[in-house]
Amino acid sequence: MIKQLITKDGKVSLGWLQEPVEEINYLDYSLRSVMDERLPLWRKKIRFNQFQFVGLMCPEIICGIAIVDLKLVSNAFLYVYDFESGRLRQKSLLQPLGYATSIGLRPDSNEALFVQGKNRLKLSTGPGGLTEIDVTIGNDVSIQASIQAEKSFSPLRVCSKAGYDGWVYTQKSAGLRASGTVVWDDLKVELEPGTAFGSSDWTAGYMRKDTFWNWACLAGQDDKGRMIGLNLAAGVNETGVTENGLWVNNKFQKLDLAVFDYDRQAPEKEWSVSTSDGRVQLKFVPQGVRQEKINVFVIASNFKQMFGKFYGTVKCGRELVKVDGVPGFVEDHYARW
Repeated sequence: MIKQLITKDGKVSLGWLQEPVEEINYLDYSLRSVMDERLPLWRKKIRFNQFQFVGLMCPEIICGIAIVDLKLVSNAFLYVYDFESGRLRQKSLLQPLGYATSIGLRPDSNEALFVQGKNRLKLSTGPGGLTEIDVTIGNDVSIQASIQAEKSFSPLRVCSKAGYDGWVYTQKSAGLRASGTVVWDDLKVELEPGTAFGSSDWTAGYMRKDTFWNWACLAGQDDKGRMIGLNLAAGVNETGVTENGLWVNNKFQKLDLAVFDYDRQAPEKEWSVSTSDGRVQLKFVPQGVRQEKINVFVIASNFKQMFGKFYGTVKCGRELVKVDGVPGFVEDHYARW
């Protein structure tokens, strides 16, 4: 166990982290300007960004839920896409100055909360890789679900430099069992542990002021019925490390650089997703998109998250694993923090 991410001399622990990190003690970091001037406490607080995203996938639906705290503004969104009907249900909420929004600093024992009137989103992470999801939007939406990791499962933990003076810690998991209930108006779906799967993304740090990334994630079963999870990203968190990894039946394998080939002006078209080590060769077929543009004060976001299904192969050790219609996400995101 790594007690604190920031060492006693104000430096950050960088690289692939094999052990859990108990606390992201960011205020102990010696944050400085590009001219090496030590920044005051209020600057350290306002520049620190956090978000948590969870995904739920089953044969009937795919669901995304996020809480984002950018200090000057906070954002929460959720959506459910019905594979059979093709209908997308979505909500997006904003709060000025991060009002009624909080995300803890302990990735493995954490609570992320967003409250706005009758709308409440809560993501609770506990020991043993359990994430509990508690969402209520007015009288129409209720999501009560959990994502559970097996004892042998190990999440991806990476801390990398970001620009001249920053860093980002990210902890990701995919290919976990999910259970619970999703209710949205007339839609009600029971998430069965044998056919429902989930993913999670917990990220915090001093990110580049202007940043961009592509991201891909899938969670489901391969052609032999084994649990499979994948996380790939390009454009961020790649200073000396990558945040790319594959899980097959809880066995984790690091992957090399991710390559995304797609049409930015038409992201609804088919994507090609691969890695430079040749271990991932996938096509992603979008079935819908959740997109949003925010331009508030000094903060901006051009966000496109596609959801659909992956086809192709991934290589786990020497074995070629077939991916045939496994649900997941891809993302094209520009942000100015």
